[in-house]
Amino acid sequence: MNTLFILNDAPYGSERTYNGLRLAGSLSRSEGQTVRVFLIGDAASAAHKGQKVPQGFYNVEVMLGNVHRHGGEIGVCATCMDARGLTDDELAEGSRRSTLAELTEWTIGADKVLVF
Repeated sequence: MNTLFILNDAPYGSERTYNGLRLAGSLSRSEGQTVRVFLIGDAASAAHKGQKVPQGFYNVEVMLGNVHRHGGEIGVCATCMDARGLTDDELAEGSRRSTLAELTEWTIGADKVLVF
């Protein structure tokens, strides 16, 4: 099963990105599952490396890393990165600059598309 997660919201404030990453992480640990996460809009900043959050608070950089370590792919909208001044060097491990064309391919190839 190939599942695509499209995340739109900022990493903190709303819990939509957090909840999407919770599910993506859980699914990525399941046998026979392929997980892809595409960060678009304000969610692009979820892939910023070096996040420091208060102790006991969730860290979306760590959550993205968990998806990646379990074989998931993480694409970050290049246009959204540019609009937020986020460079390739500032991306968290396992995250990479991506495009709408790649999101289109991922969507066509997905068995399920979940949008948060």
